Amino acid sequence: MGILVVGTVALDSVETPFGHVDRALGGSATHFTAAASFLTPVAIVGVVGEDFPHAELDFLRQRKVDLSGLETLPGKTFHWKGRYGFDLNSAETLATDLNVLTQFSPKIPKNLRESEFVFLANIHPALQIQVLEQIVRPKLVALDTMNFWIQGEPDLLRKVMARVNLVVINEGEARQFTGEASLLKAARQIQKLGPRIVIIKQGEYGALLFYEQEIFSAPGLPLESVKDPTGAGDSFAGGMMGYLSRVGQVDLKTLCQAIIVGSSMASYNVEDFSCHRLKTLTLPEIVSRINQFKKLSHFEEITL
Repeated sequence: MGILVVGTVALDSVETPFGHVDRALGGSATHFTAAASFLTPVAIVGVVGEDFPHAELDFLRQRKVDLSGLETLPGKTFHWKGRYGFDLNSAETLATDLNVLTQFSPKIPKNLRESEFVFLANIHPALQIQVLEQIVRPKLVALDTMNFWIQGEPDLLRKVMARVNLVVINEGEARQFTGEASLLKAARQIQKLGPRIVIIKQGEYGALLFYEQEIFSAPGLPLESVKDPTGAGDSFAGGMMGYLSRVGQVDLKTLCQAIIVGSSMASYNVEDFSCHRLKTLTLPEIVSRINQFKKLSHFEEITL
């Protein structure tokens, strides 16, 4: 088993009330892989510029991540600059420099085209379609997106969603995409497009799983230390997909477990800037955090 992820590998400049970093390792595919690589083999397809510090990916190489699909093109690496206030659920974008991302045309290496688990991270829907046209008989294809594509390419995004099994989206984006205030109605609308699984991220408050007609609510874990939420959603998806790939099946029970694993990864991601915390994270710590989630949401049978 293993995962193919196609998305951005970036340099992020981030400021929060608790510090800042300049041109630190970031990107949707990077955070996803940093989480998923604890659990399963991962291969990245993406693009960087000549200025990219490749040594920053050494921790992924040590985890045997396949970087053969990461291209280096003339020019500068995709750069995002953002600022968070004390409400860490939303960022103010100060700059988005697409740079070599404008030249990106995903080329899936032949040995990766039969990947069983595929994650289309947050990139242009047209690029996500290019990936779908190159992969063969995947077991599960999951898609992430953002408000920029919802607003700018809604029709194309619907076409992509019609071809995937699972959609990951945050609650604001779900409402924006469907025009529904109710998250249940929003999820049902997305399911009607094609994907039988919809996961709505709720930031520090947890996540909702809609699997066919079933619903599961995962709690948010109260944390003492939160420094930077950038990449939390991607690390959530990485933990979730990593677990599904590790187990090798997709059913309600496994999806519920996978969401808790993903939530655990995201809870560690926010403890430091960039991928710093996921670089030093250990499997025993992940297990400990999963047990915290279990304790948080467990209660005995109630008799009235």
